[in-house]
Amino acid sequence: MTEIWEPHAPTAGGGLRPLHAEGLDLRVGGTGTARAVGDGVVEVTAEGSGPVRIEWRVPCVDATAFWTPEPRGTGWLPAAWSAPRRTSLANGAPIAALVGTGDVALCAFAAERPDVLAGAGVVEETGEFRFWAQAEGRLTVRIDTSGRHFARCLTDLTDWWGDGRTVDIPDAARRPAYSTWYSMHQDVTPERVETQAALGKRLGLDVIIVDDGWMTADRTRGYAHCGDWEPVSLPDTAAHVERVHGLGVRYLLWYALPFIGKDSAAYQKLGRYALADAAHMGAIVADPRYPEVREFLTDRLVRAVEEWGMDGLKVDFVDWFARAEAPEAGPEADCARVDEGVERLLAAIRGRITAADPEAMVEYRQPYVSPGLWPYVTMIRATDCPLSPQENRQRTVDVRLAAGPVPVHSDMLMWHPGEPPEQVACHLINVLFSVPQISVDLAAQSPAQREAIAFWLGVFREHLDTLQLGELRPARPDLGYPMVSAVGPETVAVARYAALPVDASGEGWRTLLVANADADPQVRLTGADGTATATVQDARGRIVRQGEVELGRAEGILVPRGGLLTLRRP
Repeated sequence: MTEIWEPHAPTAGGGLRPLHAEGLDLRVGGTGTARAVGDGVVEVTAEGSGPVRIEWRVPCVDATAFWTPEPRGTGWLPAAWSAPRRTSLANGAPIAALVGTGDVALCAFAAERPDVLAGAGVVEETGEFRFWAQAEGRLTVRIDTSGRHFARCLTDLTDWWGDGRTVDIPDAARRPAYSTWYSMHQDVTPERVETQAALGKRLGLDVIIVDDGWMTADRTRGYAHCGDWEPVSLPDTAAHVERVHGLGVRYLLWYALPFIGKDSAAYQKLGRYALADAAHMGAIVADPRYPEVREFLTDRLVRAVEEWGMDGLKVDFVDWFARAEAPEAGPEADCARVDEGVERLLAAIRGRITAADPEAMVEYRQPYVSPGLWPYVTMIRATDCPLSPQENRQRTVDVRLAAGPVPVHSDMLMWHPGEPPEQVACHLINVLFSVPQISVDLAAQSPAQREAIAFWLGVFREHLDTLQLGELRPARPDLGYPMVSAVGPETVAVARYAALPVDASGEGWRTLLVANADADPQVRLTGADGTATATVQDARGRIVRQGEVELGRAEGILVPRGGLLTLRRP
């Protein structure tokens, strides 16, 4: 096996030994075993007294993209000497795929444990693609070379992760939400929140998430005021929450969990328990290995549900707990590993809020998408990409492919006040297979903009089972998913982001939805015969044509930008 120059990673050297696994050039460090667990799927385990590595190569033939669930992670093929990814409970997920022509997985893999150092890339000397994963003591990975659609392979790997894990998801976690972040930033008041909650409810937004600013009168950004978590900008908090509930809206409150701001009273109490100094943020990262830190943070956060009647928490910046090199724990710590402290902290928060309200919600955010966090979360949001519909599309799809049973939320949708309703609709279509969050001043929207919002939120709600729970089939990760489909028992939903034909084949669907986010209105159907009843709606939901169509017609069906084609057959 050709040695690889690895300037950014520990070198395996001659410590790897060949291990038989059909179809794989496989080597392991330590004691290794391999067993087939399915057609083209192998489970490999390595054990040893120190770091163990599992390494394998596949021919890099017809390869188009390398998929990961990280922000900006999917697309180009890295070189084998590229820096490896270090995943942990608080950052990333140990899963990846080499995708080939036709969207098949040339090779997909996942590791059983969250704390893994993993590398992948093209071997320049041989034209192969090399994968490796390394961990302390014992490591198990599943490797899939079955040649199926890459999303199907990733789903099977996340199902493996989920085996034996209990994940409770309240219905409200799948409902469209309003966020105050882009629309208000820190300028939060009870009146502004209640106004947006009332307007949002009329449009179909069942949840409101109040972000930064509620705990400080300072409006200059930064995190120096985090830690005390007193509702400075939301006085008489319980009464305010009750008024929002009276509108029929659920309420979540934001917390920057790891940060103890240097201007807070909490800093005087906990400043000595610093995992890291985030000087540019005006805060420290608190060390969760200390019981005093966990108890303080848990008590601060759960007040929102226990005392103020909130419906859950938006828990931000968990990934800041992830440290390649953590300081040695002091004598007051009750665990040596940071990940163990993080898990104890998150479990305590989740346990307390669900004891107060079994339907309580918790939002996490990309990149902390580890399956080890699933018991403590009810939704995962794509990381920030303001006014970037393509980025929002790619991130929500990438996270969905790694999130297993956990709902995936879009980054908050925002747009310029002059945005036409067609583009407002396109923002929503770009996150059609996630739970949309909206963050614009709803009072400032034109009647046409509000119609577009209400229409598309109605589509999200009516077809939730297909859009969020159906089998996801994204196309062409190398091109940023120019078309995405979801397949339910009787309904198929397709979002078209480029001038591509839509596959209407298959006898299973009775309803076919085609959302058009491309400027080209010609939606051409392929693979189907017979007739169906067609309804075409524009971006505002107005019917522009209706009647029977021949599914095999070559000229296509005109669907305006931001519009929806609905085909129904008996």
